Amino acid sequence: MMKKKNTSGGRSWHALSPGIICSALAGTEQGLSAQEAKLRLAQHGFNRLTQAAGRGPFKRFLGQFHNMLIYVLLIAAGVTAAIDHWVDSGVIVGVVLINALIGFIQEGKAEKALDAIRNMLTHQAMVRRDGKNFLVSAEQLVPGDIISLESGDKVPADLRLLQVKNLRVDESMLTGESLPVEKNTEVAGANASLGDRFCMAYSGTLVAYGTALGIVVSTGDLTEIGRISAMLRTVPQLATPLLRQIARFSQWLTVAIVMLASATFAYGWTIQHSSLTELFMSAVGLAVAAIPEGLPAVMTITLAIGVQRMAKRNAIIRRLPAVETLGSVTVICSDKTGTLTCNEMTAKSVFVNNKLFTVEGVGYKPEGRFKLADEITPVEDHPDLHELLRAAVLCNNARLEQKAGNGDNWIVHGDPTEGALITLAHKARMEPDFLNQEMPRTDVIPFESEHRYMATLHHDHGGHAFVFIKGAPERVLGMCSRQRIDGEDVPIHMADWHRIMDEIAGGGQRLLAIAFKAVPSSQTQISFADAETGLTLLGLVGMIDPPRPEAVKAVLKCQHAGIRVKMITGDHAATAVAIAAQLNIGDGSVLSGEELDRLADSELTAAIRDVDVFARTSPENKLRLVAALQADGHVVAMTGDGVNDAPALKRADVGVAMGKKGTEVAKETSEMVLADDNFASIAHAVEEGRGIYDNLLKSIIFILPTGGGEALMIVAAIVMGEILPITPVQILWVNMITAVTLSLTLAFEPPERNIMSRMPRKPDEPLLSMFMIWRIVFVSLIMVTGAFGLFLWERSLGAPIELARTVTVNTLVMFEIFYVFNSRYLHHSVLNLHGLFGNRLVWLAVLLLIAFQMAFTYWRPMQVLFGTVELDAHAWQMIVAVASTVFILIEIEKFFIRLFLPKAVARNSRK
Repeated sequence: MMKKKNTSGGRSWHALSPGIICSALAGTEQGLSAQEAKLRLAQHGFNRLTQAAGRGPFKRFLGQFHNMLIYVLLIAAGVTAAIDHWVDSGVIVGVVLINALIGFIQEGKAEKALDAIRNMLTHQAMVRRDGKNFLVSAEQLVPGDIISLESGDKVPADLRLLQVKNLRVDESMLTGESLPVEKNTEVAGANASLGDRFCMAYSGTLVAYGTALGIVVSTGDLTEIGRISAMLRTVPQLATPLLRQIARFSQWLTVAIVMLASATFAYGWTIQHSSLTELFMSAVGLAVAAIPEGLPAVMTITLAIGVQRMAKRNAIIRRLPAVETLGSVTVICSDKTGTLTCNEMTAKSVFVNNKLFTVEGVGYKPEGRFKLADEITPVEDHPDLHELLRAAVLCNNARLEQKAGNGDNWIVHGDPTEGALITLAHKARMEPDFLNQEMPRTDVIPFESEHRYMATLHHDHGGHAFVFIKGAPERVLGMCSRQRIDGEDVPIHMADWHRIMDEIAGGGQRLLAIAFKAVPSSQTQISFADAETGLTLLGLVGMIDPPRPEAVKAVLKCQHAGIRVKMITGDHAATAVAIAAQLNIGDGSVLSGEELDRLADSELTAAIRDVDVFARTSPENKLRLVAALQADGHVVAMTGDGVNDAPALKRADVGVAMGKKGTEVAKETSEMVLADDNFASIAHAVEEGRGIYDNLLKSIIFILPTGGGEALMIVAAIVMGEILPITPVQILWVNMITAVTLSLTLAFEPPERNIMSRMPRKPDEPLLSMFMIWRIVFVSLIMVTGAFGLFLWERSLGAPIELARTVTVNTLVMFEIFYVFNSRYLHHSVLNLHGLFGNRLVWLAVLLLIAFQMAFTYWRPMQVLFGTVELDAHAWQMIVAVASTVFILIEIEKFFIRLFLPKAVARNSRK
């Protein structure tokens, strides 16, 4: 259905005149009476946001046991305890508790997004009551209160502005607008987007400049920030693709274990007539064998290693599963300002003397050359250009400073637009300090929204005086009667100037016009009459917040990897399309927030397949876009920095907040924070995420055959009427000790070279492909044949059951030692130096595991706990000889797969 535009407090206050609003709220410029304010406070409640109830530590800990495989293990522990096998029961419970504790610690950071929103509200406000101004707690504000604002204030509630004096408000947290917005008192259209409601000041935004008087129209949950907070509470946290895969795998494995254990129990009871105690222990052993107890710990640690890798590339992960989810992302929805762009205004065009110059360089770093018709040209060859740049420096209050210890980091003190002009002059090798000494300022008319220009009066040391003016082109052009051509003042040709203005603005650039006039040297003050007539137009400067050079490469890298990049911004459509074109995003088409509001959900789903640029978007727009992409089968990463981004960040599969300019709300809602606010870091994180997923698959394909071999041994023993070749507690030892040593080494494998040439994997694909199932079954059969074969061999020679079981356990562990080398590459041979020695941690883990097995076999306390005995040299020779067969057979299997199924190998390598 079509979505209606919400307005603060349920009414379109921005579309009503001040008089109507004051009448509706029974407010006057004298303010409410104290008694009326008290009554309204009782009616509307405190000006604060509703707090949502969170999940306490105890519930979070219990939540770790909500897993079907854990239920099976707990039942197994109960069965072993019921038949007095307390050691087996204790070890099983211990393993379950360790896994629960690991999960509990990883989820220890509670949801703080709503708290962060509440903390953004101001604590005090200047309110007028009974004709007097009072400083009161912002929580005490009610609709109808009259509020005074000045520079540096946080807006305490949603206000309809009644009076403004050069007011500019930083609304980036709500709109994503890169520059402070000039405010006025004029009525806005009923369907105006949030960024176009110039007569409103919203709760939590910051007054950057000027003063104002406003009437409170909404408080608490009815404010814009309150509406976003309420929206955030209703947005569900989606499970990641890996968690969904693990859940499906757990359900499948649980059913398989229960069926196999039941069938084995029934066979032993009806055919073999075994005792109930033996059958219960067999069923427990089967369950313990088939469940990969070490897998949760291995997954957690593998993801944690991914967190460390990503942190080195400026991507800070807040929730572990996001590491893997990044590897399956199919769409990245990115904010424009500061993520794809530098968040530094840069002058890119100068039109002077009927010549259009382009300027190299990005941001405030004063490096770049001037070009004319794509040819580099010295500024000294163009006196009119030099004259314009001098005027731009003198009619300017900004200052450029190089940060200590960082030659590439320059900061502007003052207005970003003026800073861009100072940087432009530096590129022309002009020194602002010298120019100001050469022509000192005598007087100034500061920029104000009412007249939309700034004017300064200067005197040089030769007895001349000039007025320099810069401002909005449409305003300044109306004040000019002449233009500067080849050093002469000639009548102005308005049509030519409007044509070039349209051309430059069509590229998404913001324009400033610069003009001057000579005045008598005796003049020491400047008036509006001096500034608004008889000016000579020097030229135009076009500026834009340009794309980051590394972001251009990163977008191309993502597109090559099959990931579509979409730009969602609060900025104007023309600017968004211009930046998108430079980044190679989209085909020039754009949808505005107002147009999105008119689309039904089905129409929106169709539109997002063709459009990649969205402008003037609201929080609801962003949330709908993310939901529509997910409904279309995509895994979505969403970037954001403001409160307005929080609902979409939470809904996205991976929410990505900005570390430098991001609000605490955005950071607490997201799964990942970019330390450098750079889109390129997202591309790096995707690459690492794909590598981590590959390593998880390698760990899974390494761990599962051990359980398969153990389970098959128990089934074979029951079918043959043999005593169990391995006990449940010995099974747990093998599963846990190999998982935390050998399988962990696979987590340190670097990403493969072609990893960003693959298409993203499908979100609904199963955890185990047909190839992986084949490999697991094949290795399981090799292990059961070798380990159970040696068990039967030892028993046939009259060996005690303890000795035969000790041989069986050590054979399984030795199989794992050889098989870990095969697992480094799924399809390619490891019979080379890099395959055998490329991961030194594998050899370290092998030595550590051998030391553990020596203690398992020869240390008396371990012998008592696990029922083992000492082995002689001949037994070890047989164990190594049998276990080495898995290495040989798997390498032969890989050879034949590459030989007869090369397309399948290539297809799996691209996935």
